Amino acid sequence: MDISVHYDTFQLAEVFTISRGSRTEAEVITVTLRDGDHAGHGECVPYARYGESRGSVKAQIKGLPATFTRAELQSLLPAGAARNAVDCALWDLEAKRSGQRVWQLAGLPEPGPEITAFTLSLDTPAEMKASAARHKHRPLLKIKLGTPDDMPRLEAVRSGAPKSRIIVDANEGWSAEVYADLAPHLLRLGVDLVEQPLPAGADDALLGMDRPVPVCADESCHDRASLPGLKGKYDVVNIKLDKTGGLTEALALRDAARTEGYRVMVGCMVGSSLAMAPATLVAQGALITDLDGPLLLGEDRMYPLAYDERGVHPSDPALWG
Repeated sequence: MDISVHYDTFQLAEVFTISRGSRTEAEVITVTLRDGDHAGHGECVPYARYGESRGSVKAQIKGLPATFTRAELQSLLPAGAARNAVDCALWDLEAKRSGQRVWQLAGLPEPGPEITAFTLSLDTPAEMKASAARHKHRPLLKIKLGTPDDMPRLEAVRSGAPKSRIIVDANEGWSAEVYADLAPHLLRLGVDLVEQPLPAGADDALLGMDRPVPVCADESCHDRASLPGLKGKYDVVNIKLDKTGGLTEALALRDAARTEGYRVMVGCMVGSSLAMAPATLVAQGALITDLDGPLLLGEDRMYPLAYDERGVHPSDPALWG
């Protein structure tokens, strides 16, 4: 089996800002596995928050042995971006070899479209209101917050999009005091969910704290090993394939989280349709689907995912799976 690793860059449609900084492009890694006449593809987005870079992820992938199975991969690489790209490429390769879709190979029901959030990046209240007004036709908006001065932003977005459902992502940017102050206002303004309000290393403060709006673990939840540390703090877990290390662990985490009583959100980094395609399988029946990466891009892959009023659709096999 031949493994090739490529750096790809996709320009964003506009500047994307969260509490940690801004970007104008999505820098991804594309992995292609070739075995005779068949090729499987996968994409990952290295994330500096987890100590990853394109160089470190490429080195991890290039360090793999010449042959391995998808089951063996789970112990060859840790959960993270590198394993994600390879795992998803292996699923795609298996589908190409067998002539079946990945959902069939995984024993899943045939997938359908899922309504996805559309993300408004962090900006001034006036700019966020204007952005919300431009996207008020969308049924679900996600607001990037995470500063001590977020109340005017939240009010502005609700004013700009009075009928849309809203979820909030603080990206670890609040203190326990800021969150406690904002929580009743989140409820008043009809927010459906708040994602990672506190830093992952300081989220014990959520124990015993009133949660009038469901709280979702993002940076605090990577794979199944994360679940014991979430008890009593969170109501929902955000499953991202770049955290779980691929579709294999993402499906296992989804099942384990639901067994333990958590609701499920399926999210993404800012990447192309190739990165979103495997996640659409995990998102079936999720409380929240947040797979809007391609909608934020100014350019995408050939055979991109389809988005319409019914949401994000499963991939064409020409793209993946």
